[in-house]
Amino acid sequence: MAAQVTKKTLIGEMLQMDMGIAAILMGAGMHCVGCPSSAMESLEEACMVHGMDADSVLKAINDYLAQQ
Repeated sequence: MAAQVTKKTLIGEMLQMDMGIAAILMGAGMHCVGCPSSAMESLEEACMVHGMDADSVLKAINDYLAQQ
């Protein structure tokens, strides 16, 4: 079974799972992926700060992980 993330998964945890997720986050407009404070934010918190739809970003990440 492929790894999956939730809106509560920390950005740092996602990047430890698969660094390819960084490209998805940056492509969605979250360009601070390398910022130390972002590692401790959940996907939901980071999306809220950046005015992004957490559900669509979550789907893109889980679709990517399912293909790995």
